[in-house]
Amino acid sequence: MQIRKVTKEDLESFVEVYTKSYKGLEEYAYTRRREIKNYFKWLMARDGDGFIVAEIDDIAVGFVACDTNWISIFERRRVGEIHELFVLPEFRERGIGSTLLKRAIEHSRERGRNKAELWAGRTNYKARKFYQSHGFREAGEWGKWVRMVRTL
Repeated sequence: MQIRKVTKEDLESFVEVYTKSYKGLEEYAYTRRREIKNYFKWLMARDGDGFIVAEIDDIAVGFVACDTNWISIFERRRVGEIHELFVLPEFRERGIGSTLLKRAIEHSRERGRNKAELWAGRTNYKARKFYQSHGFREAGEWGKWVRMVRTL
C-alpha cells in the first residue's frame, strides 16, 4: 500500500471511490457527481497537505481529508478537523482506514493541533465504533450527526 498526498489528477478516482464507499449511506453523502467534484476541490483548498490517498497497485482505495485550518466552534480554536475518511468496501478491514486516520492525526500534530474533531452519521454505527477504537469519544449530537473528539 502506498500513501501519498492527493493531487488534482485524483479527482476522478475520488469521485469513484467516494460513490462506492457511501453506497447504502447516501443520507450522509453528496450523491450528484458535480457535488462530489466540488467537494473534492473544497477539500483541496482547505488543507491540501492533509488530503491523502491510499493506493494499492496504483489504484486509489481510500481517502482522508484532515483540515488543520479549521476553527472549531466548540473548541474556539484551530483543530485537526477530519472532514472525510472512506475506503472501498472490498478493501475494508485491512488496516487502510486505520493507516489513513493515523496519518491525519500525525498531520494535525505536525501543525501544532492538540485536538482532532470529526462528525459521523448518527446511524453509521460501524464508523462510530471505528473512531472509538482509535481514541475518539462522542461529544454530542446535531441532527443526523454525532460529533467525535480526541486529544492529540
